[in-house]
Amino acid sequence: MRLLLDTHAFLWFVLDDPRLRATARALIVDPDNDIAVSPATCWEIAIKVSLGKYQLSEPHEAFMKREFANNRFRLLPIELRHTAALTTLPFHHRDPFDRLLVAQALVEEIPLLNADATLDAYGVTRLW
Repeated sequence: MRLLLDTHAFLWFVLDDPRLRATARALIVDPDNDIAVSPATCWEIAIKVSLGKYQLSEPHEAFMKREFANNRFRLLPIELRHTAALTTLPFHHRDPFDRLLVAQALVEEIPLLNADATLDAYGVTRLW
């Protein structure tokens, strides 16, 4: 199964945070699943680091490259069709990163691994 990780799912997984549900962790580690991460997640993490909300043990780029390689994550590029979907997406949620992840998940027709039930209003398949 193809899955798109939300930013908190990515961080909680790689930082071994107990807030990540066991079911979500099992989906991420399942070798049969194709785990995608959006550049929006990389961008959001960079912003959180620059604001002091997260501290990484190494520079952002090195951290992200290592976690992508070690966990067989692949980058899901942001395409015009993803941003085009944003033009018709209702404002059930105001966070621009979450909205872009929802748009990518809807366009790609893949589940989004995310804890926020607010996103269910978009009709996205959300797993947690």
